[in-house]
Amino acid sequence: MKEIITRFAPSPTGYIHIGNVRSAIYPYLAARQTDGKFILRIEDTDQARYVEGATELIMETLRWLGLEWDEGPEVGGENGPYFQTERKDIYQDWAKKLIFKGRAYADPTDPETIQKYRDEDNAKKIPYLYRNHRPKEADLSPAGIISLWQKGAPIRFKADPKPRSWHDEVMGDLSAGPEVQDDIILIKKDGLPTYNFAHIVDDFLMNVNMVARGVEYLPSTPNYLALYEAFDIERPLLVSLPHILAPTGNKKLGKRDGAKSVTEYRAGGILPEAMLNYLACLGWNDGTEQEIYSKSELLEKFSISRIQNSGARFDETKLLWMNGQWIRKLVTEQGIDEFFPRTLGFWPKSADAYEDDYKKRVLAIIYDRLKTLSDLREMTDYFFSDPKILPEMILENKFLKKAGLSESDLEALLETSLSDLETLDDSSWTEENLKTVLNSLLEKTGRKPAELFSLIRIAVSFAPFSPALDLTLSVLGRETTLARLRAAKSSLLLDGE
Repeated sequence: MKEIITRFAPSPTGYIHIGNVRSAIYPYLAARQTDGKFILRIEDTDQARYVEGATELIMETLRWLGLEWDEGPEVGGENGPYFQTERKDIYQDWAKKLIFKGRAYADPTDPETIQKYRDEDNAKKIPYLYRNHRPKEADLSPAGIISLWQKGAPIRFKADPKPRSWHDEVMGDLSAGPEVQDDIILIKKDGLPTYNFAHIVDDFLMNVNMVARGVEYLPSTPNYLALYEAFDIERPLLVSLPHILAPTGNKKLGKRDGAKSVTEYRAGGILPEAMLNYLACLGWNDGTEQEIYSKSELLEKFSISRIQNSGARFDETKLLWMNGQWIRKLVTEQGIDEFFPRTLGFWPKSADAYEDDYKKRVLAIIYDRLKTLSDLREMTDYFFSDPKILPEMILENKFLKKAGLSESDLEALLETSLSDLETLDDSSWTEENLKTVLNSLLEKTGRKPAELFSLIRIAVSFAPFSPALDLTLSVLGRETTLARLRAAKSSLLLDGE
């Protein structure tokens, strides 16, 4: 495969969403596979929608995902500038090329008249095409067109409608008739280019030979082909990416469907490895049953030809599952010490008073239950502060209710458990010794593990679930464990009274 030079060209108009990121992942992988180039270009010509700080957020998100760029902001390159607002003179020079070729004109028509043309065509029930209302100024000489342009008139392309056909690397062989080609605006009244014009120029000057973008741009492709032809330049490979669909599968994913920005997912404890993995597989697979892919595996196995040509449903449950898989994978591969820094900022407030070594012990026994890092806040709070005692949580436990245990029975079981656990001193309070005592308690009380261990687990945590009981008690320590068992026993006595 020849060297792929491609780009990610977002607009800094707000948060960077799931669809944006997938449009960066696929071209990035294609470029890296061929030792090509991945360019970041900021398409900031829509100044009315520009959002302060959005560019920085885009770059931060790409770096978080490990999608480093070879040319672009903060990196530089031989084909800059990489902000379209800084390339204004370039676009105007290229617009002049079309003017002198007789393929562009300055259009002084006011918006009200343009709307009138649209309304007239709608009333006649015919497709609205501006070229059918092309003004007389379209026939001015190049000097006359430039003079009118300098007075503030936008520049339009003079279409040459005809049947066009092309190949899309995802959608296959496509064609369109002359009825979809029009006199599109190239340079707006403010002197800045439209996307339709600027990306053609930029891609050519930056040597881009593969363009990946959303399938929503397909209807505009005939106009792009007309521009390539007018400039007599070779078009790049075109890769149309199907929509990411809402969970219902019947529409494009949007905010109303619960879609969140990548930043929100990051703040919610999603790992970059999981996000990269999930989005890469959202509309692509290598033909196997594999679901967990590292970045290196994606680089090895990805191919444009395996991108599906229909939309893929966004499934947040699947993303959370995959994130949990990645947490376990990374802890297993790296160890707790290396993984621990990723958890900073996700612990409960009560953990602030504790040393990192203690938090690492907690992480070591809880990580395999996490779906996101933010789960740490709720799932570990009882390791750092005494939980609120809720007798009903004991009394309503399904295993204890099924066993038909009364409050006095439960209080007696806690007393027996306390008595046996007190035989261990601080030096012998280890996982192995705790397991021995707990198993002997089963024999002594004649209770099933689900009954006795549920009672002790709830009494020390008052949490919906916790790690293996011997591990939990070991980390909590002797003093805390015994104190909480006593408190739980007292609450049952009081509740019984």
